[in-house]
Amino acid sequence: MKLLNIICSPRGEKSRTNEIAKVFLKTVEEKYPDIVIENLDLTSANLPIVLGDAVDAKYSFMAGVSPDEKSLRAWNEISRYSTEFVQADIYLISTPMWNFSIPYRLKQYIDIIMQAGTMFKFTESGVQGLAENKKMFVISSRGSDYGQGTPMNQFDFLEPYLRSIFGFGGITDISFLHAQPLDYSPDLAASVMEKARKDAELLALTI
Repeated sequence: MKLLNIICSPRGEKSRTNEIAKVFLKTVEEKYPDIVIENLDLTSANLPIVLGDAVDAKYSFMAGVSPDEKSLRAWNEISRYSTEFVQADIYLISTPMWNFSIPYRLKQYIDIIMQAGTMFKFTESGVQGLAENKKMFVISSRGSDYGQGTPMNQFDFLEPYLRSIFGFGGITDISFLHAQPLDYSPDLAASVMEKARKDAELLALTI
């Protein structure tokens, strides 16, 4: 069993998101000693850019034409990330909320891996996700409280987007843990973090 740990916070050891994720991963390793955990830190990874030659190659394939050598090299870098993604069985995405949504590096990664033929395919009856029967866990940290029934809930574009885009690829078993609010006061943040660490342990046991 392979778990792909997708790290989105640029704050390293100072990150509250990463702190909660570490509790989750420690619990997973204790429950499943044989699990393989592969870490992908999006803030330090040399992610390919989905522009120029890569886009040319994509449209060449869609038209049934072989791309030129330069375009193919650019496309192979993108294809590698997409293939490696679908080879995992379980996913953990740990991400802060930025401007009501996800950090741009996570958006870039999603644009890289969400490719026809790898993550989904077109059929006569519509689009079919190819990353089926997999589980995803998302740990997010937020400065304010965006929970159901709060005034800020209407601005939560993080969870709906991730549910939609990965659901499009076939991943519908997605569990979210939101640590919120973390920016109101130090005492409240400490209480929220304590609860989030406990919730992360419980969530890890559902794998």
